Amino acid sequence: MKSYIEERAIEIANYIVDENATVRQAAKQFGISKSTAHKDCVERVKAINPSLAREVRKVLDLNKLERHLRGGMATKEKYLHEKM
Repeated sequence: MKSYIEERAIEIANYIVDENATVRQAAKQFGISKSTAHKDCVERVKAINPSLAREVRKVLDLNKLERHLRGGMATKEKYLHEKM
């Protein structure tokens, strides 16, 4: 694997863990696609740094559990703004 890809994967993983960020937020921050960000933090980091990969997995699993709540809040906000 190219060194710049490994460095990017580590940076993305650290960002997700430090900021408790979603894959979408990380992708936007680093200017890459969601798919690339997800592959970096799930597959590539596992090969480079397994302990960091476990930390990222915890954050991503928590994000997945909260996903339906975030969607509901976004919809609520949307309709509140439309009424005004």
